[in-house]
Amino acid sequence: MKSVFIIYNQALTESIQELLDHNNVRGFSQWKDVMGRGSKKGEPHMGTHTWPAMNSATIAIVEDHQVTALLSGIEKINETAEMQGIRAFVWDVVASVG
Repeated sequence: MKSVFIIYNQALTESIQELLDHNNVRGFSQWKDVMGRGSKKGEPHMGTHTWPAMNSATIAIVEDHQVTALLSGIEKINETAEMQGIRAFVWDVVASVG
């Protein structure tokens, strides 16, 4: 299993939800009002007067075979909304309970 952690401008929330639904990812956790700055060329999203945008973050634990389709979908979202900002990270899940 893998953990897919996605950080994105809040304006992309609906696109992320559609991506998860399209790829049959039922379970996820989501955080709203996440502040940060992109490591490449992204502008800060700090919820301030100077930097008013805010991010959200979603984490989903998925089967290994689902990762490629999710990352491909995230890349497509980024291509159409590059200035909004989106990044995804994949980690191995070594154990889980529940």
